[in-house]
Amino acid sequence: MEERKKIAFIINPISGTQSKAAIVKQVDELLDKERFEAEIAYTEYAGHATQLAAERAERGYFAVVAVGGDGTINEIARSLVHTQTALGIIPCGSGNGLARHLQIPMEVKGALQVINGAKCAEIDYGKINEVPFFCTCGVGFDAFVSLKFSQAGKRGPLTYLEKMLQESLRYKPETYELEMDGISSHYQAFVIACGNASQYGNNAYIAPHASLSDGLLDVTILEPFSMIEAPSLAFQLFNRSIDQNSHVKSFRCRSLRILRKAPGVVHFDGDPMTTGEVVEVKILPKELRVIVPSEVKKSALVPNVFQRAQDYISGLKQINDAIVEDIAQTNRRLFDKGRDQIKKLTKKEKPNP
Repeated sequence: MEERKKIAFIINPISGTQSKAAIVKQVDELLDKERFEAEIAYTEYAGHATQLAAERAERGYFAVVAVGGDGTINEIARSLVHTQTALGIIPCGSGNGLARHLQIPMEVKGALQVINGAKCAEIDYGKINEVPFFCTCGVGFDAFVSLKFSQAGKRGPLTYLEKMLQESLRYKPETYELEMDGISSHYQAFVIACGNASQYGNNAYIAPHASLSDGLLDVTILEPFSMIEAPSLAFQLFNRSIDQNSHVKSFRCRSLRILRKAPGVVHFDGDPMTTGEVVEVKILPKELRVIVPSEVKKSALVPNVFQRAQDYISGLKQINDAIVEDIAQTNRRLFDKGRDQIKKLTKKEKPNP
């Protein structure tokens, strides 16, 4: 009988809204125990997943499964690059960009079926100023929003949309110098995104033609645009066609040097980081083993019109909900302030006995 393969499930207890106890129960019920010997470990602090994954890779585990969002995946995957230990994913985050690109099911049962299949593929990963990323990285507005989102105190797509809407009116595009293959160009840009995978998450395709195994970065430069053009940009982002917008420049390269006038924030897989004026981005080809679905549906790679419309409508609904909630909170604050003022005036106008 073939020896069972060791597989560790590293769980971020604060990622997403799913019950982690329910996930552990499903692992126990659905994992193929004839093939795998499972271990459960919980993260206790930021960076703990990196340590836990490194220890399992050193012991020669077949796979380490990230149970969390893109941040948890990043922490675990950085310990598995250049090893024979594969990354597995049970997506539990708010964006799940890498899982969506790999077409890993969003529900636990489907993700476990992929793990039971044990099919592995080698994919690229990137580095931004030597910090690994596996999905996207960049400078500009998306990095700025990532910083505000990290300071918000609560997670979830609505919080992200709230921060995006709040900051979009304040953010000023910057001028960058880009160096690639000995050629230097200047751009005034709202966003410069470098994609290893095609999307940020939530089917927002910032680099719609990116491949995880071509050894190239897909760079998207979004130049300044008017607010009246924002809805069409949002449509193209969810429609997988943002590269067709007149304000977008896109190209592929193996490495990129970004120079800006002052230090600032960048993001890697949605997490913010402050760096200096020089930002170095590069791709490292096929250095990470990942457990992937045994069959990839073409329809998942190229969504049909109905799927695209659903994604767009879903995105608009989330934006509308965030706007309505923001307006409601503002109105409540104004009402409370007005009521307090009326109370003060009423007290002042009372006649003396």
